[in-house]
Amino acid sequence: MKITEFLKHHYRHFNAAALIDAAEGYKKHLDDGGKMMVTLAGAMSTAELGLSLAEMIRQDKVQIITCTGANLEEDVFNLVAHNYYERIPNYRDLSPEQEQDLLDRHMNRVTDTCIPEMEAMRRIENVILDEWVKADQAGEAFFPHEFFYKILLSGKLDDSFQIDPKDSWLLEAAKKNLPIIVPGWEDSTLGNMFAGHVIAGDVKNVHTVRSGIEYMMFLAEWYTENAKEESKVGFFQIGGGIAGDFPICVVPMLHQDLQRDNIPLWGYFCQISDSTTSYGSYSGAVPNEKITWGKLGLDTPKFIIESDATIVAPLVFAIVLGQ
Repeated sequence: MKITEFLKHHYRHFNAAALIDAAEGYKKHLDDGGKMMVTLAGAMSTAELGLSLAEMIRQDKVQIITCTGANLEEDVFNLVAHNYYERIPNYRDLSPEQEQDLLDRHMNRVTDTCIPEMEAMRRIENVILDEWVKADQAGEAFFPHEFFYKILLSGKLDDSFQIDPKDSWLLEAAKKNLPIIVPGWEDSTLGNMFAGHVIAGDVKNVHTVRSGIEYMMFLAEWYTENAKEESKVGFFQIGGGIAGDFPICVVPMLHQDLQRDNIPLWGYFCQISDSTTSYGSYSGAVPNEKITWGKLGLDTPKFIIESDATIVAPLVFAIVLGQ
């Protein structure tokens, strides 16, 4: 039985039914000529979402991505150091002493998965530093994801690949030169490393890596060019936080701050989140709240799946892909 057939037979109520509705809405949005932004919060790259997201990119089911700096870099960490990762199923039971032992072994834990500092982070630092210095000396500046595209497409890392490269979503995005928005890139391991190299004088101009404000400026123009009444842009949000809140705000900014006419609202919205609908958090806000901010309209198809994205997202993608 195909995945889609299984899901449609068994997933009939509550969050299961919301999953089906959201996936069918995603398909309809694309079939009607729309484009889709996917946003990645949390640690979805370390959760190996690339296993399904890379195929979505290959089949043109995603036209633009917004992600945290962590998700940007952690897909590449996994690509070059997967064999050195350690999974810790009993992570809930670790004592402080066991956590200290992981630190002493330079194993940085993300829930049940430990990222090896030397094999992953430092290996990438050495390669990308060359690009930072090269751009700095040439008086050039690039976005964070553009530096990753450079090192991935250069072939310099090919001999280090430890997973099938078709399972790296960032490599697939690089091949298509997919636009990526990375707000708050400074809040990432390589962001910290870049700051260190600027302080140390290895990179002279801190603006060699372009900023989040410039990302918003780029997104404003991209959205203006790509969002039309007959071909709207949808918003598929995995988690919450800055990966979701930053890009969705481009619409009210275009309307209220730039006074641009004929800019449609987001044409589809889905959020996968297990955040409590309370406490004023962005992650926990129901879609209708976004109407008050000028992001979504009365008639915008809106879905919320209150579940674990590591379970839900690959299933939604499977339906969209016709699997």
